Amino acid sequence: MTKPHAALFLILGLIAALGTFLVLYATPQGLGLSDDSIAYIAGARRILSGEGYREAWLASNGPVTHFPPGFSSILALIGVSGLDPLRGTRFVNSLLFGANIFLTGLIAWRMTQSKIAGIVSATLLLVNYSLFRVHSVAMSEPLYIFFTLASFLTFYFYFQYKQKRWLILTGCLVGMAYLTRYAGLALFSTFLVTLILLKETWQRRLSRSAIFIASTIPWILAWSIRNRLLTDNATNRTLIYHPITTENIDILFYNISIFLMPIETWQRFFIRTTPLLSIITSIIVVPLLIWLVNKALRKFLKPQTETPELLSFVSTLYIFGYISSVILSMTFFDASTKFQLRILSPVYMSLLIIFVYFLYWLWNKQKHITIFIIICAFSLSVYGMNDTVAQLRKGGRGYASFQWYDSEAMDFLSALPKDTRIYTNQPGPVYLYTDRPSYVLPDLIDPVTGLPREGYEKGVAVLHEEVLSGNAVLALFKFGAESEDVQTIYIQLSDGLFLAHDTHGDKIYSAYP
Repeated sequence: MTKPHAALFLILGLIAALGTFLVLYATPQGLGLSDDSIAYIAGARRILSGEGYREAWLASNGPVTHFPPGFSSILALIGVSGLDPLRGTRFVNSLLFGANIFLTGLIAWRMTQSKIAGIVSATLLLVNYSLFRVHSVAMSEPLYIFFTLASFLTFYFYFQYKQKRWLILTGCLVGMAYLTRYAGLALFSTFLVTLILLKETWQRRLSRSAIFIASTIPWILAWSIRNRLLTDNATNRTLIYHPITTENIDILFYNISIFLMPIETWQRFFIRTTPLLSIITSIIVVPLLIWLVNKALRKFLKPQTETPELLSFVSTLYIFGYISSVILSMTFFDASTKFQLRILSPVYMSLLIIFVYFLYWLWNKQKHITIFIIICAFSLSVYGMNDTVAQLRKGGRGYASFQWYDSEAMDFLSALPKDTRIYTNQPGPVYLYTDRPSYVLPDLIDPVTGLPREGYEKGVAVLHEEVLSGNAVLALFKFGAESEDVQTIYIQLSDGLFLAHDTHGDKIYSAYP
């Protein structure tokens, strides 16, 4: 290794170490927690206990298929040292933030052949408040982003050195990404399409594609076969059409506004002015699409032409492949998926890489303008990062907040006899704070398919019988904070039951004393 390369690695390593420290510093009470977070943690605990990847937060304790096992497996591996997965998530995601910073710097360096570009890229990720928030929550996205960035690099090395082992390694990393998030299929499609477009002859296109497919498919098949054998469903999803709602589009534009602008006043302006936000998004997306199609068609139709710069090409293609896969999933497989920050984070990561590539191109034409853009981007990012860290240090986020930690309703449930069943609208936090599984409530609509559920009335009758016989309780959290439709269901469920506990909108119903 040459001295300039060693110096670059050292600088990237220091920036990565600072990123790891920042996550730890910003989360003294632990990472933020959501329902999915608790599912990953509970699954890891079951793996550690030797029972396999199961729904420990539910009384059914069935095998998990909705969430791939990658993140939970990493938490379980860390748990072998004696560290509970709940605590392990903080150290895993802090290390992943550092690793992703380092990989981003390497990608930018290889993409532009500029060490300065690598350092700028790593620094921009370090101060990117949106992607920092993603790493401050106990979710699978940081691990998925790690596998994505690592596969970008190995794919680049394959084209650089013409060695098949790099292509095989890329396939394995894509398989691991799939076992972390089902969105890994978008990564699979990206590399497969790239091989078809950029290889010079059909023989090379087909043979290299076959190697890549053979390296990826075993990971996907192994998980799918396991799920089929245990639950007769490969991913706990069903092919049903449910169009994307206006509410979901609003969530998309809200998160885009946050990513583009950290100043809250300007964010509100962007959100209120939807056409402006649409125009800005189009200004980013349309040129990227035109550039991508031009590069792809030129190489595919005239194979003898120069191969486009690979990392920028793959990053751009991945943006469109990933967005397409998310829209497809929302429309046909999972109505509960929303355009939340975690879902958009892989796109943000690729956009950051493309942004650095654009800056490098602009630097060769207009250095002063490039410096001005870098200063503006860095200043806005630091402003947003400072505010984000300050907010995170005030207390845990989501189910890790003091509202849940000090919940009197949880204390009430913990004191119940061990054989008392708990029906609740919050099975995740009930498991987290009482270490007890619970039963989900009867519901009129399946959130995944968006279709009416069968047997709602029968489910209500069974719940009432269980509670009134003294064998169960009904715990409804945030009773008055839900939508009118949900409130109506809660009223039906609690009708005729005894209100045994009522604090801060958390109500627990039991049999009459």
